[in-house]
Amino acid sequence: MTTSEINRIIIIGAGQAGAETAQRLRQGGFKGDITLIGEEPCAPYQRPPLSKKYLLGELPLERLLLRPASHYAEEHIVFQSPVKAVWIDRANKRVRIEGGRELPYDALVLATGARPRKLSLVGADLEGVHTFRTAADADAIRPRFVPGAKLIVIGAGYIGLEVAAVGRQLGLDVTVVETAVRPLARVTSPEVAGFFLDEHTRQGVRFVLGGQPAVIKGTDRVTGVALIDGGELPADLVIAGIGVNPDTALAEQCGLKVENGILTDAECRTSDPNIFAIGDVASRPMLHYGNRIARLESVHNAVEGAKIVAATILGQKQAVEAPWFWSDQYDLKLQIAGLFQGYDHVAFRGVMADRSFAAFYYKDGKLIAVDAVNRPAEYLGAKMLIQTGRSLPPEVITDESRPMKELVASAR
Repeated sequence: MTTSEINRIIIIGAGQAGAETAQRLRQGGFKGDITLIGEEPCAPYQRPPLSKKYLLGELPLERLLLRPASHYAEEHIVFQSPVKAVWIDRANKRVRIEGGRELPYDALVLATGARPRKLSLVGADLEGVHTFRTAADADAIRPRFVPGAKLIVIGAGYIGLEVAAVGRQLGLDVTVVETAVRPLARVTSPEVAGFFLDEHTRQGVRFVLGGQPAVIKGTDRVTGVALIDGGELPADLVIAGIGVNPDTALAEQCGLKVENGILTDAECRTSDPNIFAIGDVASRPMLHYGNRIARLESVHNAVEGAKIVAATILGQKQAVEAPWFWSDQYDLKLQIAGLFQGYDHVAFRGVMADRSFAAFYYKDGKLIAVDAVNRPAEYLGAKMLIQTGRSLPPEVITDESRPMKELVASAR
């Protein structure tokens, strides 16, 4: 497949990854047909604010839209919503949507994202038990976020802790149940996890760590959560934040290679050269980490995939950034650059007690990641070092007598 042979592009998935792909193709000069297929009944929007300002009631959905709904028609992008793609015919390059209509393509982009894991417990289907992924999920939950309501959050990852923080800010009685012995166990170090545990506890959140839910209690609606140790927590509302599964159903149906997501090469091509996969659903080589295969769930990864696919289709090259993420909890902004997995040393700049510090992660003496809490300069500096393959010794990077910008400039 060459760029000159591509006249019809279909993008399945109208989240950040899919919408960005359509936009970047048009900005890059693609003149052919672009069809964007989305399952939700609104224009593409940002998801991160859902568990923050949207849940707090500080941002309406209109402010979350990536672009006004009218923009897609203006850019001659056919936006079909709410529509579900149900079949891919790779041999004839066609996508079937609900209702039986088939759409031809020259290039296909799978940006189907991920779906939240549901609790596999008795009572998980009771009224008042929710997952959290979409604007509709937040809309269903928000009316129940009233002062004094008893909220149980199951799962202490980023989403769980962000929802817990909003709950406390709105005056709910909040308990977080986590099977691991600390929050954020899969995404940060014990030291940083301990800082967030202390902060949430100070804000009035109760934690049940190493706790395992056994049954969701209630008749018509939830009244509590029973634990396997025999304890029981009263509840008016239960939110499961236990992670997501990549939505690989279409890829599996049409025989693409799938392993913790749809496998792709560095250009986001799947095992079928006419089909690309990006965003939460895709596993691709990480350039800055020895091209190891990883599936990332982040805005940056969604946008990065869109840039790569658009550039590839347009016959261009696209520089690849190091991964970055963020989380807002209370007045704390956690900014992350890089991938910390496999680190063998962590060095700190700043003091946790001041609620402003950065944790730098090293592997074999090389900087691989940073967690920066209310420290934008350290975040940006470490991100630049990782991006350019440079590093600083721990004893240098922790020297607060020298500005981070000066240290980065001196790095080799």
